[in-house]
Amino acid sequence: MTDAFRPTACLALADGTLFYGRGFGAVGETTAELCFNTAMTGYQEIMTDPSYAGQVVTFTFPHVGNVGVNPEDDETADPVAAGMVVKWDPTEPSNWRAAEALTPWLARRGRIGIGGVDTRRLTRAIRHQGAPHVALAHDPEGKFDIDALVQKARAFRGLEGLDLAREVTCAQSYRWSETKWSWPHGFGRLEAPRHKVVAIDYGAKRNILRSLASTGCDVTVLPATATADDILALAPDGLFLSNGPGDPAATGVYAVPTIREVLERSNMPVFGICLGHQILALALGARTVKMNHGHHGANHPVKDKETGKVEITSMNHGFTVDTQSLPEGVRETHVSLFDGSNCGIRMEERPVFSVQYHPEASPGPQDSAYLFDRFSAAMDAA
Repeated sequence: MTDAFRPTACLALADGTLFYGRGFGAVGETTAELCFNTAMTGYQEIMTDPSYAGQVVTFTFPHVGNVGVNPEDDETADPVAAGMVVKWDPTEPSNWRAAEALTPWLARRGRIGIGGVDTRRLTRAIRHQGAPHVALAHDPEGKFDIDALVQKARAFRGLEGLDLAREVTCAQSYRWSETKWSWPHGFGRLEAPRHKVVAIDYGAKRNILRSLASTGCDVTVLPATATADDILALAPDGLFLSNGPGDPAATGVYAVPTIREVLERSNMPVFGICLGHQILALALGARTVKMNHGHHGANHPVKDKETGKVEITSMNHGFTVDTQSLPEGVRETHVSLFDGSNCGIRMEERPVFSVQYHPEASPGPQDSAYLFDRFSAAMDAA
């Protein structure tokens, strides 16, 4: 094999399947669960979304790297996804907002990429067999211990039973007042706050916090382990439960009692997204289950059962709320039109609601942005 065609990266699945390609970004090895994302834009936001902790992301859209990266598009301080798999090698950026190319950005931040992979074949394998455990290695010399890589993939414990919110949550509380990006001014600043909101950070994306601020919310972010006393001591008008990674039942060991106590002691509106949706469902008495391959992308159709409206949404989750376990007084509000899985709930007698998808949509469509206004309206009414 000539150097021109020598693979410098290897993706080893736990079943022994191997994918060779060209490595980029950091040199080394990592183990994770493998998922695929069907979004056509936003690879930087996806890589820095804390919900992807413990996962390597296969991008089904082949053009990755063409708009470069820039500090404004980070959803958290550093990439959280363990690595990325792409069809074509990252290209040089061609975008006026680009501050850096993707490859050095990944290298500096310790994340591995592999290009030249048949991502369609890989995606079909994930769909049919479920999200596999993998080991991803990048060696510029192309030297791989294949048996060791397969064994490392098999030894990965998986995401079930894993509380990753503790690893990505903030270390201490902080205030947030930055609003959404708009042309030509960039990010704005909250000037006339209408509501005090406490946001529990299970792995919050910055654009969710910006969306809250853009609807007039003066946001105080608390760590995932915050207690009911911590929350109520701030006398908020509303409580927000953020997105995040891992098994909701594992995070729920400490998060569920907190949410239940807040619901018992206060009538404030509560709004949850993604992991926050699952945590709220658990607190109300429902169950969550691991999905075969989850939902990851920016083109997921969701039906609002109460209005009949269909929204195209952005999703990223590997667990789902078991609709059959919803207790009396809790209504299913949204369902996936891909597989019928639960995508939203609300309490019938109180302003407490949540959705599985991402209404801030970074990346993704803006169909569901109204949910932030609904949360604000609920606080107005309260």
